[in-house]
Amino acid sequence: MSPRYRWSEVAQLLVDVAMGRRPADLVIQDGQWVNVHSGEIIPHTDVAVICGRIAYVGPSAAHTIGPETQIMKARGRYLVPGLCDGHLHVESGMITVTEFVRAVIPHGTTSLFIDPHEIANVLGLPGVRLMHDESLNQPINVYVQMPSCVPSAPGLETPGAAIGPAEVAEAMTWPNIIGLGEMMNFPGVYQNDPKMHAEMAATRQAGKTIGGHYASPDLGLPFHGYVAGGPEDDHEGTRLEDGIARVRQGMKAMLRLGSAWYDVASQIKAITEQGLDSRNFILCTDDSHSGTLVHEGHINRVVRHAIAQGLKPMTAIQMVTLNTATHFGLEKEIGSITPGRYADIVLTSDLATLPIEMVIANGQVVAENGRLRVEMAAAAYPSFARNTVHLGKTYTATDFNIPSTSPEPVMVRVIGVIENQAPTRALTRALPVADGRIQIDPRLDVAHLALVERHQGTGRVVNGFVQGFGLTVPCAIASTVAHDSHHLLVVGTSREDMALAVNRLGQVGGGIVVYRQGEEVALVELPIAGLMSDERAEVVAAKAARMVQAFQACGCRLNNAYMQLSLLALVVIPELRISDLGIVDVNQFKVVSLVVDEGREG
Repeated sequence: MSPRYRWSEVAQLLVDVAMGRRPADLVIQDGQWVNVHSGEIIPHTDVAVICGRIAYVGPSAAHTIGPETQIMKARGRYLVPGLCDGHLHVESGMITVTEFVRAVIPHGTTSLFIDPHEIANVLGLPGVRLMHDESLNQPINVYVQMPSCVPSAPGLETPGAAIGPAEVAEAMTWPNIIGLGEMMNFPGVYQNDPKMHAEMAATRQAGKTIGGHYASPDLGLPFHGYVAGGPEDDHEGTRLEDGIARVRQGMKAMLRLGSAWYDVASQIKAITEQGLDSRNFILCTDDSHSGTLVHEGHINRVVRHAIAQGLKPMTAIQMVTLNTATHFGLEKEIGSITPGRYADIVLTSDLATLPIEMVIANGQVVAENGRLRVEMAAAAYPSFARNTVHLGKTYTATDFNIPSTSPEPVMVRVIGVIENQAPTRALTRALPVADGRIQIDPRLDVAHLALVERHQGTGRVVNGFVQGFGLTVPCAIASTVAHDSHHLLVVGTSREDMALAVNRLGQVGGGIVVYRQGEEVALVELPIAGLMSDERAEVVAAKAARMVQAFQACGCRLNNAYMQLSLLALVVIPELRISDLGIVDVNQFKVVSLVVDEGREG
């Protein structure tokens, strides 16, 4: 892997190559230059590279060619800047940073902006440092945002670790920290919580970017207070008015298309129909599981989707290159094919369908026609990052009893899943009582949901109900990926299967497991913090595919039900969630009772 040179180290070499006084390391000949600064496509363009940076872009680079210069024939193909994903969580891929990079390079990704707040909730600052240090050893750019909200909502959940202003200030001195990760505690911002504001102040003092996460649909005074507090971007918009509001207030609207979140189509109309300035919009993925990365693509998938919604190809490309680079203050380093920038270049024969035919990073060919061209050693994670699932006991079906003495059906709060979106609905349903327990009701598609504390081994279980998974047989699905505190979530129609699933994850150190009628039918082991596998992306993708098939065999027809399940504990996104402290009404930001008065069904 070639070293990445700072501009100041090679500036005079760049001048010498541009002037023809020194030969280039690499010359790409006869490409169509996709110039994201001017919005032009300029034919018959050559690019000269030295020490991994671009020295010259123009009609002929013959004056830069020497006996040792590598010559690459573009043959009229488009030269596109390497693609950037402006916001994502590596852990959502269920693989390490190294394996994530291995999976996305063939899709044209040359820059990632990762927020490792999943591992932060399990391992704290040492976990963030692990992923930060791993990011430094990659053949592409992997910039790290320091997690801001651990826990995401103090008083509403208990993570395995905590991060505060002191940890944020320390991380701002690390070489690869690009800013502060998404500020999820939006009430804490507009209510002037000292901890949240101290973290943002430390970031601003370091001259770095403050990431946003305003998950409320309320665009009134709380939204204005949040923007005034400092966050500079937001990927939580789901409606046209969300994207418009953020851009009008000086934020960057990040439009996401992940494995389960489909928020581009509604908001892209701000550009295609309302005519807003596209410079303030960025495309991102947020959460992509390994199956999506292996079989469908990465940020290139988002570009194609945006183009299919009517966005001009040039505009879509700008939204994953120059716009992203500028937002993070890196426009002199990445985001365009211009002198001084890293030579991160994608060759493609069509801008609309964007086949990724060759990927160059730091002046080196790293992928060609879908195949990786560089060697990448697997990352080694230390023992403290493993064996993090502490159950404290062996669970039985009785741990999932929800007692009631009522002779009549009981009105309870139910979390309503919204397919392909992160928000949920706060529902109430009348459920029957039998044998002194509140029962599920498959006719209403109401299943049992439980959260098991897994960091301290307290044995605590919080029971509840969820609607939307469509489970039709006795079964259970359990996961130690439970954003953001990452306790153990289990949903099912059989309490016996729920107990089996929970105990199994304790045995393997975390992951996702499906039980059906007493038998294990799918398992994805995630031994690193209960969040990530140490296997290759394609291996994890194959196991994840079997998991999806097992979901379907249980009757579930949700798109990416695994990710929908993993977010049921995310107590910073409305409306209703579950945590280790109880059922959480996110609109009110408080723990509420499971049972409600009759007559309040919604």
